[in-house]
Amino acid sequence: GAARIVLGTRMAVFASMPKLALVVVDEEHDPSYKQQEGARYSARDLALYRGKLEGAKVVLGSATPSLESWHAGEKGRYLRLAMPSRVGQGRLPEVRLVDMNHQPKGAVVSPQLLLAMQERIARGEQSLLFLNRRGYAPVLACTACDWKSECPHCSAYRVFHKIDRTLRCHHCGFTERVPRACPLCGNLDIAPVGRGTERLEEHLAQLFAGLTRPDGQPVRIARMDADTTRAKGALEEQLSEVHSGAVDVLVGTQMVTKGHDFRRITLVAALNADSALFSSDFRAPERLFALLMQAAGRAGRDAGRAGHSQMWVQTWVPDHPLFAALRKHDYPAFARQQLDEREAAAMPPFSYQALVRADARTQEVAQEFLRAAAEASQALPEAPQVTVFPPVPMAVQRVANVERAQMVVEAASRPALQRFLAGWQPVLQEQRVKGLIRWAVDVDPLAI
Repeated sequence: GAARIVLGTRMAVFASMPKLALVVVDEEHDPSYKQQEGARYSARDLALYRGKLEGAKVVLGSATPSLESWHAGEKGRYLRLAMPSRVGQGRLPEVRLVDMNHQPKGAVVSPQLLLAMQERIARGEQSLLFLNRRGYAPVLACTACDWKSECPHCSAYRVFHKIDRTLRCHHCGFTERVPRACPLCGNLDIAPVGRGTERLEEHLAQLFAGLTRPDGQPVRIARMDADTTRAKGALEEQLSEVHSGAVDVLVGTQMVTKGHDFRRITLVAALNADSALFSSDFRAPERLFALLMQAAGRAGRDAGRAGHSQMWVQTWVPDHPLFAALRKHDYPAFARQQLDEREAAAMPPFSYQALVRADARTQEVAQEFLRAAAEASQALPEAPQVTVFPPVPMAVQRVANVERAQMVVEAASRPALQRFLAGWQPVLQEQRVKGLIRWAVDVDPLAI
């Protein structure tokens, strides 16, 4: 009982505190509160459960609450407290959409955005460009045959990192030097396809070549992602350069959008936001909106500069309702639209899900285990109240030579789902087959 306040990551929810009276879960919508390996617990949901057990108050904080929490607030299960004003009297930035259908062919940064960035440089202000893909290019491909830089151990492409001339798999870590010629046909012309932060940094350096800052120095572009911040102290060093004003344009992945208090940044731009709108994951729009709102929060944090702070979004679908809500910084409107869609499709929070995942030496073994388990589950008393969907390969089917399959289980009632899973657990234990590496049940999965 000597420590009165404990700060921690998700595992801090288990900390022994004899006089616990308050639990604060900051950025409660963040998917990293969910443990993805071993015991797949949600620290946010455990915080609520622990608060109930110990009679402590629980505060869930977020500018863009998860739709589960928002829905609980609508239903009166949570008390909603609004904080409409920004710290330091800053104003939220104006949101501008750039319709990429009307831009020059092959434009990465639209001419309007480029002009807005040049205006910031002339005023001694900073811009932040956000692209959620590190590396130079997502894939390297041969222009003569069908060869692409696939990973031999995973069903994914290896990313081309130009800075050290490597092809690196972001799933298993397998790394090789870039081949001089195509391994299949010997063609010397192998080219990067797509664009990562490394390539964007290089492109901006070309666009701003010859342009100077008000002090006569050349424009300085910096990149911040998992690659540039790997070395000890590298992140702190980069952040201090941004804070001191030495950097004019900061390029980065979602790492740069979270929690930083950059006083000189008055322009934030999202370059490739559309992919989440057409994802197979029903939570993708919710995550995109949270990310864009969070990125917008990096601009105009200084009250003196807040008047001309802007958030730019380059998009091919400017009429999407998500962007209409973003322009008004209207999270309730976005949440209402998303919850209506989810209710019509009987998706969480209007239903409850669990995911059974199997890892095996072959995809056939993994799926056969799940199929047999699904058949055996039909004898359970709760089976009529639960839907067990057929097993399918995971989105990234193979990682480090392990084949992965999954099966979704859904119910309209949480108690029915929990009783079903409790009765199913011993059945799953008995179903173990040769070649199966491991299986796991994930309740309330965040990635399907």
